[in-house]
Formats: sequence, structure tokens, C-alpha cells
Amino acid sequence: MATAASKPRGRLVGVGVGPGDPELVTRQALRVLAESDRVVAPSSAVDAVGRAEAIVRQASPELRMERLVFDMTADGAQGGRGAREASHRAAAHALLPWLDDGEQVAFVTLGDPNIYSTFSSLTAAVRCLRPAMDIGTVPGIMAFQALAAEAGAVLLDGTESLALVTALDGPEALEAAIADPTRAIVVYKGGRHVPEIAASLSRAGRLDGALMGELLGLPGERIGPLAQLSTGPATYLATVIVPPRARGGPGRAAREWRGLGAGPGGRPIEGEDG
Repeated sequence: MATAASKPRGRLVGVGVGPGDPELVTRQALRVLAESDRVVAPSSAVDAVGRAEAIVRQASPELRMERLVFDMTADGAQGGRGAREASHRAAAHALLPWLDDGEQVAFVTLGDPNIYSTFSSLTAAVRCLRPAMDIGTVPGIMAFQALAAEAGAVLLDGTESLALVTALDGPEALEAAIADPTRAIVVYKGGRHVPEIAASLSRAGRLDGALMGELLGLPGERIGPLAQLSTGPATYLATVIVPPRARGGPGRAAREWRGLGAGPGGRPIEGEDG
């Protein structure tokens, strides 16, 4: 007869499913999803298919998924942070019956679960309720890696360094990174500030060679020089990569980052010949 002490221990696993292209979902991610007792995906509503869920449905059509609703209100909106935190707590409570019953629950997330992911907020809420909960992650490919690959761009070389920043509140977060010419820059979550980001880079002499990718691997994808795509705001899922200026000057950076005008999937890079 099973006792509480012998009951299987539940486990929560964050599984990164990449930026959008189902071919970028790793074999490890697919294996863990198939082995899990339950797979859940974040969504803005119970009847809405979230982006992570859509990727998994293409990569593994036979997989059954359930949705966890999260509030997506921005920080700047009235009550935004509080509403999001409340939705994280509600999602954690929804997971507890399964986890307490010894299930392995996989939570799918765009990109990587340890970098700017809803999963970190969810695990914090779960830990508050079950401090000893077994939690793990499966790494995923990030949007900036996919963008560099599509553009044929060498992101870092030699002793160069990388600054990964968010621009939710504007381009000011980029100032320290822009000031270091040896540093490549990746900007996340700055879609609504794209014109301002481009202007800041231009003033610093670093706009030449900067690239933007939007909705990578998803419907509406755009990839091209930031200077040409910065005429207006972009979506939340916009990524900007800026080469180190010290690599040989802006002219060389632009030449190096243009590649062949198309990524490995054959999709054209906007603003390039062919």
C-alpha cells in the first residue's frame, strides 16, 4: 500500500522551444515533452493559442497540451505588475494538484527558460508554495542566435564581449553598452522603441551594420538592416543585434553582417540584393 512517504515526487520542467521555427526545437526538448505526464503552455486566454504552443504543435502534432493563462499587461500600465504577479500565483496554484500527485509537468516557453522567460516568475511562485519542489530546465535557442544565423553574421570573435539588454522602457538601457566599442549588443523587448533605439545607435556611430529581426520563424517575419526597418514601432518580439564597432569600423561591420542576403532557410534579408 502506497504511503505519503513513498509517493512519487513531482517535477516542474521549463522547456525552451526556440524563437518560432519548429525546426529549431531541440531533440532534447521533444524527448522531455514526450516523457512528461503533462505539458502546459502559457496563453493570454483559455481559448487563445500562444506562440510557444503553436511552435510545439508544429514540431510535435501528436502532443497534448493544456493552457495556463497569464496576464500580459505591460509594466507601464496601471496595475500591470500587480496583475502579472497575481496571474503567476494563480498559475502556480493550478499546477500544484498535478505536481503534488507526483507528475512531471513540462512548461513550454519561447527561447530559453532561463533568459527573460515567464518560467522564472512561475517557478518563484511555485517555490513560495512548495519550497522543496524539484524544478529543472531544458535550454532553447534564442532569437538573437537565430537572427545572427539568418543574416550570416559572426556575433562575437576573439576577446569581444556581448551585452544582452531589454529596452521595455526606452533606449536608455543601451547607453553603457553603446559606449563600449568592443561590445556587441543584443536588444530584446524594444519593439515599440525601435525608432529611438536606431537614433541612439546613429548618434554613437553604431547604426551601420545593426540588424533587426521581428517574429522570427513566425507569420509576419521581417529581417533586415535596422536603419531600414526603424521607420516605426515593431512588435514585442523584435530583436536587434549590433556588431562591435572596434571590429574594423562601421563600414567593415556592415559588409560582414550582410552575408549572402539570405539565411540557411533561404528567406531573403530585407534591404539586400537578390
